[in-house]
Amino acid sequence: MKNNINNPNDLRNSFLNFMRDKGAVIVPSSGLLPQNDPTTLFTGSGMQPMIPYLLGEKHPSGNHVANVQKCLRTGDIDIVGDNSHLTFFEMTGRWAFGADTATYKRDQLHYIWEWQVDTLGMDPNRLYISVYQGNAAIGIGRDDVAIGIWQELFRQRGIDPVVEPEPWKYGASRGGKIFLYDENENWWSRAGKPDNMPVGEPGGPDSEMFFDFNPSGDPLDHPATETPRFLEIGNNVFMSHKKTDNGFVALPKPNIDYGGGLERIAAAVNGDADIYLTAFFTSPITKLEQLTGRTYDSAQKEFRVILDHTRAATFLINDGALPANIDAGYVTRRLMRRAVRMGYKLGLTSLFLSQLSEIFIDESTAYPELTRQKSDILAVITKEEQQFQRTLHRGELEIKRHLEREGQVTGADAFYFYETFGFPQELTSEMLREQGSEIIAPEGFTAAMQQHSDSSRTAALGKFKGGLADHGEKTTALHTATHLMLAGMRRILGDHVHQKGSNITAERARFDFSHPEKLTEDQKRAIENYVNDAINADAEMTVSDMQKTLAKEQGVEGSFWEKYPDTVKIYTFKDASGHIWSQELCGGPHATRSSDLRSFGTFKIRKEESTAAGVRRVKVTLD
Repeated sequence: MKNNINNPNDLRNSFLNFMRDKGAVIVPSSGLLPQNDPTTLFTGSGMQPMIPYLLGEKHPSGNHVANVQKCLRTGDIDIVGDNSHLTFFEMTGRWAFGADTATYKRDQLHYIWEWQVDTLGMDPNRLYISVYQGNAAIGIGRDDVAIGIWQELFRQRGIDPVVEPEPWKYGASRGGKIFLYDENENWWSRAGKPDNMPVGEPGGPDSEMFFDFNPSGDPLDHPATETPRFLEIGNNVFMSHKKTDNGFVALPKPNIDYGGGLERIAAAVNGDADIYLTAFFTSPITKLEQLTGRTYDSAQKEFRVILDHTRAATFLINDGALPANIDAGYVTRRLMRRAVRMGYKLGLTSLFLSQLSEIFIDESTAYPELTRQKSDILAVITKEEQQFQRTLHRGELEIKRHLEREGQVTGADAFYFYETFGFPQELTSEMLREQGSEIIAPEGFTAAMQQHSDSSRTAALGKFKGGLADHGEKTTALHTATHLMLAGMRRILGDHVHQKGSNITAERARFDFSHPEKLTEDQKRAIENYVNDAINADAEMTVSDMQKTLAKEQGVEGSFWEKYPDTVKIYTFKDASGHIWSQELCGGPHATRSSDLRSFGTFKIRKEESTAAGVRRVKVTLD
């Protein structure tokens, strides 16, 4: 990479320092596990944590912020192995909330051009742009403002900025640099296309940036085609309109949302489409070559799977998704087991994941929480790898013997391999594909799992939920109860207790917390009494803004501090006598008074168990 960009931290800092110089407040990355968002299991984009502010909520850090956001997308797990797909990735982001209509597009496009071309040294001749072509039916015209800005930037570099409309109608590109597309390509709203947007919802056109990795490629290619020639490296969303009963109207104060994949940008600076040949993977590749005695070029798919999955698992474990058979932990386990199996194919029969994970941690000093939890992360990875190594060889042998004997593997057989040998269905499918076969009647896996009442049913079906299942009154009441419960736990068990995760529905709350041993019956009753006493005390909930550093100094309870901005919201339950029952950093919906919980019943701990070393789980109700 160019311009002293020698490692991932250099690239991150280059973006953040640039945007800071342009007046942005730098905010931390949110965690990979969204808090109080039932719509998704993981944070999948830089925009996702910012949606409340794009929809009108005031951001604690002001109207101009930037960050580099950790992201994870599970849809690409089975695709990883080519040169561009990742499950874990990072996104550069810049947001302007309530911006000046006259200048907001110009500022954004100039900023990102200056950073990519002038600071990073990206070749502008290989940059291509897509812009919204307009739609008379919804009353929004072609985005001539964005077109004009891009034309100016290209002309300054001696490049002819040909605008090309609807290239698919002509069968070949006509030398365009700026391509016009409809709302299928260049429109953003939370609800999707304009026709799907509810009244009152904001949205608007966007302008995407692409890098051409093969300038002499097929003349039929253009940015919207599914081709490896063009790779999207950034998107500028102009949230400029709101839908009304009478159509779309322009917002007096629009928003900017910019997001760009950090690894993709690094590949573009390299001029090489292989993301794994960027600085993000240089040291781990060298280590893996040493461990296997193979070169990257000789086993690209296996190397890529191992590298991506190990990095993803490292960050997931750091954010609380410990390997498990359900929910987010199931994904962590699946990633690690697939990486181990790829290593096994390369002859790695001893432990190796922790050695790669250590490199990713050491080269990610932009995330100091990784360094602080390094020993814990590596211990979890080592334990999980040890467990799977013991079952991997036997499981593969059993599947091969079964194939030789039966000639096929059914869904019910796949469940047997999973239940008996811990061999995941996905790996069974992958192993069969390598031999030109597939699982017969795969629905039998689900049926067998349901009959077994297996706890991993939800994860195997891909129906994950995290945070709050909804914002209904009962769910909100249970969320409030977990705040009171955590305060009670810290008083009864000790200050070492912190939240490690939660999942809350209208029926129950599941809550993970740090504690080294099983709760006694007396401890459980004491915690229950604390919560019920707090409910009966009719404590009032108040919300205050506080500097994060001050909140820590004052002992305010909070978990996942790194995902919060410098100014945080503190939720306090205080009764008429001045007694504070709970004071905690949070972002979800709460009851306005503790007594509001009384109408739903009495707080009760229904179950308590271990989920990992030093982590306990309780399931609680209000009945």
